[in-house]
Amino acid sequence: MDVDSPHPGVDYSRIFAQAIDRLHVEGRYRVFIDILRNKGAFPNARCFAGHNGPKPITVWCSNDYLAMGQHPDVIAAMEFALHDVGAGSGGTRNIGGNTHYHVDLEGELADLHGKEGALLFTSGYVSNEATLATLAKVLPGCIIFSDELNHASMIAGIRNSGCEKHVFRHNDLAHLEQLLAAADPAAPKLIAFESVYSMDGDVSPIAEICDLADTYHALTYLDEVHAVGMYGPRGGGISDRDGVAHRLTIIEGTLGKAIGVMGGYISADQTIIDVIRSYAPGFIFTTSLSPVLVAGALASVRHLKASSVERDGQQAAATMLKTLFAEAGLPVMNSTTHIVPLMVGDPVKAKKISDILLAEYGVYVQPINYPTVPRGTERLRFTPGPAHDEAMMRELTGALVEIWSRLELRKAA
Repeated sequence: MDVDSPHPGVDYSRIFAQAIDRLHVEGRYRVFIDILRNKGAFPNARCFAGHNGPKPITVWCSNDYLAMGQHPDVIAAMEFALHDVGAGSGGTRNIGGNTHYHVDLEGELADLHGKEGALLFTSGYVSNEATLATLAKVLPGCIIFSDELNHASMIAGIRNSGCEKHVFRHNDLAHLEQLLAAADPAAPKLIAFESVYSMDGDVSPIAEICDLADTYHALTYLDEVHAVGMYGPRGGGISDRDGVAHRLTIIEGTLGKAIGVMGGYISADQTIIDVIRSYAPGFIFTTSLSPVLVAGALASVRHLKASSVERDGQQAAATMLKTLFAEAGLPVMNSTTHIVPLMVGDPVKAKKISDILLAEYGVYVQPINYPTVPRGTERLRFTPGPAHDEAMMRELTGALVEIWSRLELRKAA
């Protein structure tokens, strides 16, 4: 139906326009930057917004944490697959079949997390939503216990399951145990949480949550999307680093962040994998990932299992940037991971800082506003990688100090 056509009682155009106007008034209307990354030269890119022709910029907020999307082995694997099997997968895996690339990658991911099997999805969002919704529907009377800072995809999956849910305070073990103890002892239970929370950069107490799961006979579901590739001797995430992967029922991850390509997955015992494969609409009715993407992810996973160079470089870069920000009096948040958040506390000011950095300094970092973070905690979120050198970091710090002074913003206490 044409939204501009007359319709008695409903002005569709006005409703849609008002929805957008509200975002502008609140200072959280999102603008997507028009850029192209420079192959082999990350974090260098070209920006096409607001001027004639491309302007060189430095990217500071990519989730391609290790620049694996630029790695020669990944690109070569994708080029080979493109010429080997063509562009697309041909449909769902039920109709188009498994390409051998999918089979190989699922085997590598199962091995990465020490599980019997793995299952690929088109994104990390879909893997969370489809798996959590399906699990709770398959388990009659299931109760899900969810960390209050869980990702929107986890919340969507829990909501779509229609099951009983309880939200526990972030990383609060006492509150989680209180909720578990009050629940029906005979009911199936699932604790859903993340390893690295990407907006604050903090880490969950995985072993302690597993202890509670053992005590109250609950399954565990760990989202490792911001940790896969980044932590552990082979890049299996925080659960790999801490030696607790074997205690988790399901580990979920993404291929679109540190792995550098696209897609999501779960790893678990083979029966659970078969249940999700057989019952989850988000898997059954979705065209499978292109073999080209799968081939690139496969090369990346294999490389990161054998190489810690990228992880070590990224951690060193994050440590240096946190130090420079703190020494300059900038309000850097207390992150224990590779995430470097800088608190602003106002959506309009966060957008203003981002705009000045891009227009005047050639620095790209997106403002993070509600609903991604709570109102009043708006921030800039930096993700320095192994290719961000000290000169870049000092230039960035100097630019931020100048902008903070110009806008008369509050510095760190």
